[in-house]
Amino acid sequence: MFADFLRRLTEPGPTRLPDTDARLALTALLVRVARADETYDAAESARIDRIVAQRYGLSPFEASKLRGEAEALEAEAPDTVRFTRAIKDAVDYQHRIGVIEALWQVVLADGVREAEEDALLRLVSNLLGISDVDSAMARKRVSGEA
Repeated sequence: MFADFLRRLTEPGPTRLPDTDARLALTALLVRVARADETYDAAESARIDRIVAQRYGLSPFEASKLRGEAEALEAEAPDTVRFTRAIKDAVDYQHRIGVIEALWQVVLADGVREAEEDALLRLVSNLLGISDVDSAMARKRVSGEA
């Protein structure tokens, strides 16, 4: 179903993704982070819906539909690099920090910070070109520690 989308993500010399594809890539990355600890619960899916609704001005129904598509895409995608490359190509540094904040919101949605989620966030931050310091500051802003 998503073979064409995944092919576009891996083409040599990728062009900037259309906005709808960038939205799908970001939402799939949110789902991947939520599933990192092997537990994907209602709090995490609701948080993803709120994030994408707010970020893209979507209705609750549209946000839920986008998340459903992203869940299917995430299940088919073999690695995280494809999503992060698409986002890095489509989003400037300051907005990528916003992506990291959104990812931390998902990690912290269930109230438990697992080692698998931390490891994936470190990898994603690195792949997005976000420093460890900026990622830690994003986490602190999201958790209210800042």
